[in-house]
Amino acid sequence: MKAQQHIETDQVQEVASLLVPLSDKLLLMPNVTVAEIVPLGELEQDDAAPDWLLGRMTWRELSVPLMSLEVLNGHEAPEVSRSARVAVLNTTGLSDELGFIAILTQGLPRLARVIPSEISEREDLTPDTYDEMVVSWSGETAVIPAVAQLEQTYLNYLLGDV
Repeated sequence: MKAQQHIETDQVQEVASLLVPLSDKLLLMPNVTVAEIVPLGELEQDDAAPDWLLGRMTWRELSVPLMSLEVLNGHEAPEVSRSARVAVLNTTGLSDELGFIAILTQGLPRLARVIPSEISEREDLTPDTYDEMVVSWSGETAVIPAVAQLEQTYLNYLLGDV
C-alpha cells in the first residue's frame, strides 16, 4: 500500500504507547502524551496546596506541577520509593501558560505497540474520576488517564476554584 493510500484509509495500524506503572494500576498512554520520564528530583512544595499537588519541579528550565493521580482519584498517597519516577506530560492546550504537567509514577514504563484490534474497553470495571477509560490490552488491564481533566484541575487550583 502506498503512503497516500494508507493516509486516505484513515485507519490507524499501530499506536506507539507506554505502559506506566502507578502504585495501584498501569496507565496506557500514547507516546505523544509523554514528553519524558525522569527521576524524581527536588520539589518546591507549598504547605497550603491540596494533597494531590506534590509540588513543582524544574524540568528543562521550566517549573512543572507534579500531581498524584492516586490522590486525585480518592486513593491513598503512594509511597515515594527509590523506583519512583515522574512522567512529564504534554498538555492538551487548555491554557497557553501551562505547557506541561507531571504525575508521580512507580518504576520504569514499558513500550507498547497498540493495535486497535488488540484493545478493548473493560465495561466490567468502573474508571476512577481521573481515568478516561479502563481497557484490556494484550492480557493486561490498564487505564487511559484523563489528561485534560488533570490539566483543568490544576488550572482551577491556580484560579482558586479548588
